[in-house]
Amino acid sequence: MNVPPSTPVVLALDFGGTKTALTVADRHGTRLCDLTVETAAERGARAGLHRAVGAARTLLDGREPVAVGVSTAGIPGAEGVALAPNIPGWEDLALGHELTLEFPESEIRLATDVKAAARHECDAGALKGCDPGLYVNLGTGLAVAVVAGGRVLTGRHGASGEIGYNLRTVADVGRGSGERIPLEDVVSGKALSRAAHTTGSTELADHIKEFIDELAFHLVNLAIAVDPQRIAVGGGMVRSWDALHAPLRTALDAAVPYPPDLVPAAHPYDAPLLGALALAVEAARTGT
Repeated sequence: MNVPPSTPVVLALDFGGTKTALTVADRHGTRLCDLTVETAAERGARAGLHRAVGAARTLLDGREPVAVGVSTAGIPGAEGVALAPNIPGWEDLALGHELTLEFPESEIRLATDVKAAARHECDAGALKGCDPGLYVNLGTGLAVAVVAGGRVLTGRHGASGEIGYNLRTVADVGRGSGERIPLEDVVSGKALSRAAHTTGSTELADHIKEFIDELAFHLVNLAIAVDPQRIAVGGGMVRSWDALHAPLRTALDAAVPYPPDLVPAAHPYDAPLLGALALAVEAARTGT
């Protein structure tokens, strides 16, 4: 980094199902250097964490960060990261504790990736000034975050917006998670990737149509429930925005009493990392 060694820095990490993104910034949030590494989920949670920490050490170049902000797939807690099936072993990894051991001089802050992204989009992105707003993440997995009164709704257990667990049909009522196919298994980047490897081109085209139709179904119901001013969509699948926008727009206009705006997120691919950076900057400022 081309900054004086005495300049305090913060570290932000975004742990996703396929990649981990990192940035080092000054304590005001100005990004100094960035790096992205594969999560390598098949190697397990601890290997992914060690890979990320090693990358962070490379970025830090011998410095110790004042604070570390983290966004992660799943819901980080004291004993592990709940609802994080895309990284084997992640649910049993005490992420905050492990990072405290790695960075003992740093303030550590953790948040669910989609909520971190929504916070950034609310503060400085596509949901700024929207009350309420809805952030939809279409990445490896599927989740949403509701913004109301300038804050992200977390829910009693931090699981607000985990629509990947939604029921898909009336026949699913009363069935446990192991007895039905949850929404994320058919509407997510992971689901499309799996379909692309197991079907021919004609079948894949049909699968994509079903994917969009089912996404539209749940998005319409969400919009009816929340009555958002705007829906912002982020995640890797925003790269296919031209294919997604028209059918989602049509579905919202047809069924929602007060159809909201529908836009790509201002930072569709790195909003979770920017949300993690905001956590680090806040921790560096308050020190509590």
